[in-house]
Amino acid sequence: MKKFLALVLALTCVFTLALAGAPTASADYNKINLTMTVNGTDTQIDTKVGQKFAELVEEATDGAVLIDVFPNDQLAGGNAAKGMEMLADGSVDIAAYATVTMGALDERLTIGITPWIFDDYTDARTTIDETGLDYYAEILADYNMTLLGSFHNGFRQLSNSKRPVLTPDDLAGLKIRTPGSAIYQNTFTALGASPSTLNWGEVFTALQQGTIDGQENGLSITNTSGVLEVQPYVTVWSYSYENDLLMFNSDIWNSLNEETQNVLREKALEACGLQLGPRRGRGRA
Repeated sequence: MKKFLALVLALTCVFTLALAGAPTASADYNKINLTMTVNGTDTQIDTKVGQKFAELVEEATDGAVLIDVFPNDQLAGGNAAKGMEMLADGSVDIAAYATVTMGALDERLTIGITPWIFDDYTDARTTIDETGLDYYAEILADYNMTLLGSFHNGFRQLSNSKRPVLTPDDLAGLKIRTPGSAIYQNTFTALGASPSTLNWGEVFTALQQGTIDGQENGLSITNTSGVLEVQPYVTVWSYSYENDLLMFNSDIWNSLNEETQNVLREKALEACGLQLGPRRGRGRA
């Protein structure tokens, strides 16, 4: 009988220790469903990064933390400025926007798009990851936003329907659609072009009808938007680098426990590295 009781106690101890050492996947995380808004279509990088982020977080938290991703600024009626307001006031929890788009919130956030300051993708990523993210984070904190990471939207190229652009003189008189940032408008004005700030949703029709002669954007967006159907000339000049910022509403962020914040930061960096390979730092216009 004593041997039997000893065996039972031994097995109980083993079982208890096994449970203690077992991973507690969702027990340490807030159980929460988060909403994320992005500006791009479902084929563009911001949506893909958002979806990867949601997938990684759901897996890591065993479904405790779920993220619903809404492309095309659906929650803001297609209006990126409204989408940023919704992030600031907590109507949405997470967002990813290009820094040029975020210039409408604070022009200082567009510093990284200054033409010809980066030699290549490695130079851009290293500079932003190792120094720029602290700068962005400090500005975003004033708008109730917490920065989790950055990923590239790409170098911006030029297309037009009139002629090859091989020298600055070739831009003279061309009506080129740019985002609303003063940096882009001043650059094209200095080069002799006439910049236009049409909403992106109006650009294809304007190009098709000849209202404007060209546009500048990343090659992926230029390709997926159908622009090349009406623009025979493309200049690959990589004149401006553009990155996207992955952000949380600060009130929502601060309400989460440390375990949840840690896994969100980790998976945000992993998702931001989706198209970049190993990262050196933190984490459609």
